[in-house]
Amino acid sequence: MRLIELHAQSLELAAEVVDAVRPEQLDLPTPCAGWTLRRLLEHVVGQHQGFAAAARGAGPDLALFADAPVGEDPAGAFRRTGAELTAAFHEAAAAGRGLWLPEIQGAEPFPLPRAVGFHLLDTLVHGWDVAAALGDAAGLVAAVDGDDELAAALLAVTEAVPAAPENRVPGKAFRPPLDPGADGGRFDRALALLGRDPAWKA
Repeated sequence: MRLIELHAQSLELAAEVVDAVRPEQLDLPTPCAGWTLRRLLEHVVGQHQGFAAAARGAGPDLALFADAPVGEDPAGAFRRTGAELTAAFHEAAAAGRGLWLPEIQGAEPFPLPRAVGFHLLDTLVHGWDVAAALGDAAGLVAAVDGDDELAAALLAVTEAVPAAPENRVPGKAFRPPLDPGADGGRFDRALALLGRDPAWKA
């Protein structure tokens, strides 16, 4: 499935950002309000593990998506669990299996392409969160905007995220949409649609 390949590409771009994180930077603030860089990375690694478990056939168990410790080697944890997730997505594709994603809804499994798209969005947006926390997100933004297929996939998933006021309240995954402006590329537009300020600085 081509979307799994694009997802793996997004994981590598985000991993290159996480590779630069030093232990003394783990207490930095991030665009995720109230989250330090360590808290954000623990969330991301926990999501890798949860999506991988779902792709291997686990039922709607929220505990599978719990944050996971990253210790002093967040890059290693990110890459290891990211590789496991890619393998699990391929297994799900071969089996024709959908994914239970109880954080989104618990009524029925999601078709694999939708689930992969959800995680592609999370990967790139949280990769941007990490890069912004480190003070330089330009490289990641340029890499995504420079790849028409990846940028289009990101924007397509983003535009499908419900934007009704009740879906963008505190405690939900995203904030109310912002005006993306006329000067930014597709990554900036995706960020703004999800309520993130592309110009965010610590």
